[in-house]
Amino acid sequence: MIQFADRIKSLPPYLFAEIDRKKAELKKKGVDIISLAIGDPDLRTPDNIIEALKSAAGDVNNHHYPDYNGLLEFRQAVADWYKSRFNVELDPQSEVVSLIGSKEGIAHMPMAFINPGDITLAPDPAYPVYKTATMFAGGETYLMPLKKENKFLIDFKSIPEDVLKKAKLLFFNYPNNPTAAVADDDFYVEVIEVAKKYDILVCHDAAYTEMTYDGYRAKSFLEFEGAKDVGVEFHSLSKTYSMTGWRVGFVVGNKDAVAGLGKIKSNIDSGIFQAVQMAGIEALKGDQGCVGEMRAIFQERRDVLCDGLTSLGIKVEKPKATFYMWAEVPAGYTSVSFVDHLLSAGVVVTPGSGFGSMGEGYFRMTFTLDKARISEAIERVRKIRNW
Repeated sequence: MIQFADRIKSLPPYLFAEIDRKKAELKKKGVDIISLAIGDPDLRTPDNIIEALKSAAGDVNNHHYPDYNGLLEFRQAVADWYKSRFNVELDPQSEVVSLIGSKEGIAHMPMAFINPGDITLAPDPAYPVYKTATMFAGGETYLMPLKKENKFLIDFKSIPEDVLKKAKLLFFNYPNNPTAAVADDDFYVEVIEVAKKYDILVCHDAAYTEMTYDGYRAKSFLEFEGAKDVGVEFHSLSKTYSMTGWRVGFVVGNKDAVAGLGKIKSNIDSGIFQAVQMAGIEALKGDQGCVGEMRAIFQERRDVLCDGLTSLGIKVEKPKATFYMWAEVPAGYTSVSFVDHLLSAGVVVTPGSGFGSMGEGYFRMTFTLDKARISEAIERVRKIRNW
């Protein structure tokens, strides 16, 4: 009889896989599903990027194993983009490594820096991979609660001293998934101070810096003095250029941390198909007008969703970034029971508890569908409203 390893047995169902399962069950019943659950933009990848892929895919020189760390041209494009966007200087040779999407790099990071019994600091609620990856490496995760009264920012002063002394990695993510919170300059300065004091390697998941609204500009962690001494930043082309299925991202920053992750990767994968990297170069170096166009579309959708939820008696604040709306469930519901109630109308959203215990009492909706479908979802919910 085949036996799973203990690490697999202890895994809860992956949140978004479970959502997909429930959607599939409803579709079998003939239900028209409106899914506002997963952050997968419906917008088409810009044509210039698609054309770059087509051209590169036909080049026989791209049909071989790629460089483990990524094409130097791709890493140079990343460095140039960071200089242009954040005024951060990066050495493409030693401070940039390509990733098969930022999720892959985040998942492998603890394997390079966590020994059994070591502690990773991770937010709660949060992207589930931070905790799962630490468990795979034999480490323990100390969950840092993100609370409404703290504007969903980490409160480092509440972390016990003995935990900080044992901590080896810190994952954090602003603009934030799932809460859509943003961080101010003082927060980033404090992160660096804490990391230096306790010798903690910082890992900033910056996937949503380009999805911003109302004139807000998200910053890179690496913009702040001393950041490169203590950490790295993970980024992705997925959200910025609507390339979620292309699986191309990168990690940048501290050269020793980048090298450690690169060493893990060289023993696990063989890099990104070079044609995809060539398309990534076009994305980073080509006309950036598409990013502004996508922002404008998402901002309009955000407003439709926010106004719709308000009309249903659900209090929300318009997020400055990401394409997520994080809201408290109505009185009398848990996160899961509210989500199940909406499922009865064919509307799929994500229970906040799926992101951690501190997400209980909340739900997350995306605005990655067109305005008409968002409006239809609101009207479906209005018909079953009982709060």
